[in-house]
Amino acid sequence: MTILAILTLLLLLIAIGLPVAVGLGVTSLVALYWLYGWGAPVDLVAQRMYAGVNSFLLVAVPFFMLAGEIMNRSGATRRLFRFADALVGFLPGGLGHVNVAASFVFAGMSGSAAADAAGLGAIEIKAMKDKGFPPPFSVGLTAASSTVGPLVPPSIPMIVFGVASGTSIGGLFLAGVLPGVLLCTLLGIMVFGWAKLRGLPAGTPFSRHGFLEALRGAILPLMTPVIVLSGIFGGLFTPTEASVVAVLYTSFLGIAVYRELTFRDLVTVTTTVAREIAPLMLIVASAALFGYLIIRMGIPRELAGAILGLTSNGTLILLLIMLLLLVVGCFMETVSALIIFTPLFMPLATGAGISPFHLGVVMVMTLMIGVITPPVGIVLFILSRVSGMEIEGVFRAVIPFIALLLLAVVLLVLVPEFSTWLPRVVYGR
Repeated sequence: MTILAILTLLLLLIAIGLPVAVGLGVTSLVALYWLYGWGAPVDLVAQRMYAGVNSFLLVAVPFFMLAGEIMNRSGATRRLFRFADALVGFLPGGLGHVNVAASFVFAGMSGSAAADAAGLGAIEIKAMKDKGFPPPFSVGLTAASSTVGPLVPPSIPMIVFGVASGTSIGGLFLAGVLPGVLLCTLLGIMVFGWAKLRGLPAGTPFSRHGFLEALRGAILPLMTPVIVLSGIFGGLFTPTEASVVAVLYTSFLGIAVYRELTFRDLVTVTTTVAREIAPLMLIVASAALFGYLIIRMGIPRELAGAILGLTSNGTLILLLIMLLLLVVGCFMETVSALIIFTPLFMPLATGAGISPFHLGVVMVMTLMIGVITPPVGIVLFILSRVSGMEIEGVFRAVIPFIALLLLAVVLLVLVPEFSTWLPRVVYGR
């Protein structure tokens, strides 16, 4: 009963329009009074909020966001798109496959669906429009392919899940690779089928010379994920240090190599990211207090006991989690949802023998559907702006692709090896 009352209050406050951080704060104060009465230790509020943001690993989030923004401003994004076009543009459905491949490649730089949609989205939609693709298909596919970013390392949601759950960030990065490949494969199959059934514009014939020229232009941006991941798994630096390396490297490319980025631009980009990260850190601080209090109230144990009383089957439990997060994702931003619900689901997963890597991938992938569903799907609003399509039209355009994403999540739930095989091979667990 306690868990129902607390979560109902939180979701109600968010539903009436309160910012997530404020909703978390108000709910936390109610929980504090519930635990201690009028003699509640108010200094606990400041202590737990400070502890929530005082995390070395969380520093990686703004730096990876900054690296993605620098890639968008420096011209590297255009070079990556041309490389993807030369690589897979000859397939039936041409630019549809390029759209998917470019998102997979760009994911290795930003780890963010919003950065993908804002940077690549404008390039992809314009190119597909000029080639004669139906605008709804172009926008829907761009929205769906942007969700690859948070799966493929370095993934910002994976970092947040790792911090909230105490799970290895490197292991989570590995866990997201095969699910990212799976999603790209399903999207590629859909593009191929649509090309055959609806007669999408044909791709450009493959040219060895064109491919080598595009590779030459994109080779330096393509080195970004190589440097980041080889450094992490080679033990040269931590994920947080890797995020700083990514910023330094992409800044060097934009300023010294491509000369499309000035120091003044760098200040502007940094200011933009700072404005985006500040509200996020306030959510993290409020969620840290909320998480501490719900643990003290025994809510995770209560939830685990209630669900394990119904079933101990890990697959059924993950399907229940998926259904809950599908609803939550429609009303709550991904990082906020991960911070709130990870402490609730981790004890449940542990009791059912579910790998934390598997849980993390399923949670992130399910919540990614939320970024392309109304009413708060941030990617939809970004694509409405860059495409010029009314938001209602964008909503309709993504519906077929949401069905495909749901299929991908169900496959991940049913086949844990998609998310556990690589971490087991590298880490032996």
